[in-house]
Amino acid sequence: MFEEIKNILVSELDVDPDAVTPDSQLSGDLGINSLELADLVLLCEDKFGVAISDDDIRSFVTVNDVITYLEKNSK
Repeated sequence: MFEEIKNILVSELDVDPDAVTPDSQLSGDLGINSLELADLVLLCEDKFGVAISDDDIRSFVTVNDVITYLEKNSK
């Protein structure tokens, strides 16, 4: 799951691949702004067949937060 999220971040959002670790903070370490976070959420919804609510998005601080959510909620 980590590699899939990393690939999305690198290929779709132009994040430096060396900067992506499970503990990387989306905004602080990776420089993801709110619009890019929305793009990440849409890409994850499509790829993993989940619907992510606005409340759940607020809990996405690190890459691992996204991974944990997707592992619990994907089909």
